[in-house]
Amino acid sequence: MDARSSLSVEQREAAVAWFEKGIADTATAGLLGVARQPVGRLYQRWKIHGRGALVTKPKQVYSFEVKLALVERFIAGETALDLATEAGLSSPLLLERWVREYRRDGVDALRPKPKGRPRNPETPPSAEVPELERLRQENERLRAEVAYLGKARALGAHQRR
Repeated sequence: MDARSSLSVEQREAAVAWFEKGIADTATAGLLGVARQPVGRLYQRWKIHGRGALVTKPKQVYSFEVKLALVERFIAGETALDLATEAGLSSPLLLERWVREYRRDGVDALRPKPKGRPRNPETPPSAEVPELERLRQENERLRAEVAYLGKARALGAHQRR
C-alpha cells in the first residue's frame, strides 16, 4: 500500500474486492465515493500484482541496463502494463516516467544518480582551508559586521534628533 495515497486502508481493501468482482476503477470510485485517480492507480497495480497491490514492498532499484531495455521495448510498441508485469515493476507509471526522462534527456537520464546533497566546489570543508585564508575570511566578516553596526548606530542617532 502506498502511504501517500488518499485512500484509507478500508477503502483500498474494498476497491480490490470490487476489482476482483470485475468492476473497473471508474465504477469502483463511484461506489466508494472517492476520486477516480487514486483508485485508477490502485487498479493498475492490482492488474499487475493482484491482491499483492495492497502490500507495501521495499523500494527496488533497477539497473541502467534493465531500464534501457524496458524503455526501448516500450518505444518499439509494447504496452507499459505488459512490460511492468513482466519486469515486476510496482506500476506502469514508473516505466512511463523513465520513457519521459529518456525522451527529454537521452540515455543518461536512466543512469543512477548520486544520492545526497552535492558538494559545493567553492567552499571546501574547513579542515582543507589553510589557516591564513581562514583568518582573512574571518577578518573580512568582522569588518563587515563593524561597518553594519556603525551604520545602525548612526541611523538610530539620526532618528532620535
